[in-house]
Order: sequence, then C-alpha cells, then structure tokens
Amino acid sequence: MYQTLLTTRYLTSRVIPLIAVGAVALCVALVIVVVSVMTGFLDMVQSAGRTLMGDVIISYGISGLPHYGALQEQLEADPNILGATPIVDGWGLLRMPYPDSKAKQSETVQVWGIETESFSKVTDFSSSLQWKTPTDNQRDWLLLDAIKKNADEVRIGMDDAQWNAFVETVNTASSTLNFANANLWEDIKTSVTEEQWEQILALDERLSQPELVHKQGLALERNGKPGIVTGLHVSDGNERQRDGTYKVIRNDYWWLPRFDGTLTMLPVDSQGGIIEPESIIMPFVNEFQSGVFMIDESRIFVPIATAQSLLHLDAAEIIDVDDPTVVLGVDPARATSILIRGVEGINAIELRKIVHGIYDEFRASMPDNTLVLPPSRGDPGLSINTWEEQQRSFTGPVEKERELMRTLFSIVYLVVAALILSIFWSIVFEKTRDIGIMRSLGASRAGIVWIFLQYSLVIGILGSALGLLLGWAITKNINGIHEAMGNPPLALAISAFVFAGATCVYTFVRARSGMMLPIVLGSIGLITFAGIGGLVLFIRYIGGLVIWDASVYYFAVIPNNVDWPSAIVTVCGAVLFCVLGALIPSAKAADTDPVKALRHE
Repeated sequence: MYQTLLTTRYLTSRVIPLIAVGAVALCVALVIVVVSVMTGFLDMVQSAGRTLMGDVIISYGISGLPHYGALQEQLEADPNILGATPIVDGWGLLRMPYPDSKAKQSETVQVWGIETESFSKVTDFSSSLQWKTPTDNQRDWLLLDAIKKNADEVRIGMDDAQWNAFVETVNTASSTLNFANANLWEDIKTSVTEEQWEQILALDERLSQPELVHKQGLALERNGKPGIVTGLHVSDGNERQRDGTYKVIRNDYWWLPRFDGTLTMLPVDSQGGIIEPESIIMPFVNEFQSGVFMIDESRIFVPIATAQSLLHLDAAEIIDVDDPTVVLGVDPARATSILIRGVEGINAIELRKIVHGIYDEFRASMPDNTLVLPPSRGDPGLSINTWEEQQRSFTGPVEKERELMRTLFSIVYLVVAALILSIFWSIVFEKTRDIGIMRSLGASRAGIVWIFLQYSLVIGILGSALGLLLGWAITKNINGIHEAMGNPPLALAISAFVFAGATCVYTFVRARSGMMLPIVLGSIGLITFAGIGGLVLFIRYIGGLVIWDASVYYFAVIPNNVDWPSAIVTVCGAVLFCVLGALIPSAKAADTDPVKALRHE
C-alpha cells in the first residue's frame, strides 16, 4: 500500500516526472508518425498497383501474345474472374500542342493501347478521368476554337456588315480571355440569329452536350477518330492547388482536350530489329489522374487497335518465303499483356494458380492446323505474375526501407531507457533519506524496488498514451500541417513576435533581481519566438516552400493513416524500456544502507 502512496506523491510533487512523461511521449510520437507515413506510402503504392493492373498479369514481351481474344473469353468464363482485358504496352514520343515556346514540345510517354470497356472492369479507368464536363472558361475556348477553325461555315448566311460586326465581337471578347473571365458565350450568342447560333454549336458537339467530354474519354474517340487520354502531369498546363485540386493555367488556355497531338512509336520486328517509325495525329479527349505521380507524368491511353497498328502488332498476312505471291494464312493481332481481376474474396496467389490452368487449357484447345501458336508456359518470355510480383522491383526496396526505418527508430527505445535511468538515478539520490527511513521502518528491498518500478511504469504508460495520441493527431492532420509549414499564415508570425515581445519584457523585469535562470529562459524564449516569426516571414517572402514534392515521393498527398500494429508495438516497447531503464536505479535504492542513508545530506 505504501508503494502506491509514495509513487503518487513522487509523481505529483515534482516537475521532473512531467519532463520524463513528455520525453517518452515525443519519442513514441516520432516513431508512430515516421513508420505510419512509410507504411502508408507502401500501401498506396500497392493499392495503386492493384487498381491499375488488376490481380494477375499475363505478359509476353514486345512480340505480343496471339489469339488473346480467345484467351480473354476463356478467362472471363471462369466464375473466379471478374474481368480480363488485353493491353499493348510500348513507348512513344508525343508531340504536344503548346503554343508557348518555353514549354516542352515533345514528351516521352508510356503508351497503353486498351479496350476501354473491359479495361474499366479490371481497373478504375472510368473514375480516374479528370474532366467530367468543361468549365465555363473551357467551354468558351471550345467555342472560340470552333469558330476559328470553321470560319467559312460560320460566315454562311451573313452579309459583310454582319460578318465584320461578328468578327469584332469575337476579337473583343477573346482578347481578354487569357487574363479575365470574358463573357464570350453570351456576347456571341446575342450577336447572331438563333439559327446561326445552332449552326455554331453544331461545329463541336461538346458545346451543346458538355457531358461528351467524359464519354469521349471513356470511348477514346472523337467524331469517329481515335483519341488520346493522357496522365494529368503529361501536360505542363495543369497546376496543382494547395487543396489538392487542379486547374489549368492561363485561364484554361492550355486545356489539353482543345488540341490534337502527334504520337510516334518505333515498331520492333520478331528478331528485335527496329522498323521505320510510325506516326498518327490524334485528338486529346481527356486526362486521367491515378494518384501516382510517376504514372500520371508519363502514361497515355489510346485504342488498342491504334497501338497495334503503330507497333505492327495488328493482323497481317503470312507470305510464303519461296513464293511471295502465295499467302499461307493470317498472323493474328497481338497484345503484350492481359490484366485479370478476380472476384471479391479471392487472393492473387490463388487466382494465379487458376490462370495457370486456364492458360494450359487455352493452348491445348488450339486447332492442329494453327499456323501461329501461343507460347507454352515453359517459354522464358511468357510470365504469369501477381500484381505484387509484377511491381516487386519497386515495392521491394520500399518494404526494405520501411523495415530499415523501423530498425533505426528502435534506437528510440534505448533513448527512453537511458532517459529513465538518468532521471531515476537523480531521484534515488534525492530520496536517499526517504529510502533510509523506509528501510529503518522495515520496508523490504523488493518493496523499495517496486516503488520505483511502479513509478517508471506509470511514467511509461502516461508518456506512451500521450505519444500515441500525439502521433495519431499529427499523422491524421499531416497534410494540413504540411500546407501550413509550406505557406504559414501571417497570423503565426504576428503571434510569434507578440510572444517574443512579452518574453523580452518578462526577461527584463526578472533580470533586475540578479537571478540567472529567468535571464537564460527568457533569452531562449526570445530567440525561439523571434526565429519562428522571422522564418514565417521569409517563407512567405519566397512564395511558399514545397516540403513534400510529389515528383520525388510519387504521390500528391502524404499518407495519413496510422499503422496501428506498429503503433501498438511502439507503445508496448516504450513502456517496457521505461521499466527496464528504472531497474538499475531501483536496485541501487534497494541496496542502500539505512544507517548511511539517514546521515545523507
């Protein structure tokens, strides 16, 4: 009973236990925040990989997999498979339509040729499209483009006076469109007849049906022409805002779906030789955002038939080598990969085994007279991997980095133990007379040890609980903290300077007494608050500071989910090492000679 009473008294009668609790809390919070961000980063990579690639991937390099349509049908017939979709994967050069010479005129891009319907079943393609309908300003640019490209059609039915007035209206409104919200739509509408206005809207279907922006992105075509959907960061015109949304610079002037682009790809023959480059001019129909920066800055989607044509993976006649006039048959179109999504509840390893069986059945079902057979599973070029195996080269190092981080931050436990040891050593020295009195009154060595172990246990539990709460609060609000650090509010600088002034006054008043502690504490406080205020003003002066760079960390936002298993281990470890750190001082206290202790000054 006396152990609990003394523990409570020691905790409430000194400042030093509060310092120990705070130190333990900071150590625990530090580990929780760092490990949670690393774990969240890994989870986001893996989640994005599964979303973008499905559960299992069948790949056969640059030569492509023939008869992929039949294989797709057999895969989708299995009740364990939700969907399968073929893709043609290659690299190309995309000529961008930037009117500004300062922007990059060409981008090296990863081209995925896809079947949009089946691709949407396997991935989140439909929900990743950025533009559902055009903004008012984007619609104005579409209207202006339609008029300029089809001036002869617009002029039909107008006399010279009406046409000149119309041109003046368009030029007046469009001259300010780069810099302010011009009322272009209403100005043009009121300057023409209703019939002429309907003719103008018919020049671009998106003017009268704004939802077509999303539909054309899903279909990868516009007006019957194959289209391009680019990653959001392929274009230099998209600018991320502080709230995580995007806007197009120069009042939507650089909105990509206004323009066309030229895609050039290098086909490779079956022996690995490079054939003449193939190019095609295609309209940009939409942009997508996967959330993974390295994908959004390099990947584009085109119809699978377009990618097959550019890479010479489309169907072709097989000619007799000895007699070029004789056609032996048809070399079928090919896909470089097939992405497969399993039904809910089946894991990727189980699905891979199912796909192995289906692939073997598919190859065995080929007719005997088939000229071009799909590769056997023994072919070294064929791979059937889970999504984790497919991106192991990227996720593997991240997992190792996380474990390395956990190992390095386990040193914090030693810091906690050393901290408790030093604090308790001082407490034992301070309480030597109390220990002597208790030993003289019959307290056992074990009883003395339990006083200090109980003391350290309470400090460990309180500090760990506070650290858990602090770590959770920082992790959940880490993006807001990041924004505040990158662009701190002016009120923070003003508050810091107010506190600095108050600290200065306090220090000056207390310094008149000749005491050193108020001078030291006041000086530290003055430097700290003045430094914070000055740093805030400097960051605001340079226009903000980017701490979490999406181009380096791949994701636009910082992961903010607490890694609870690691957090619980951290809390338990901190409590354990608090107790371990108190063992040596507790043993020293228990071995104190009562007679010497009573003489202690």
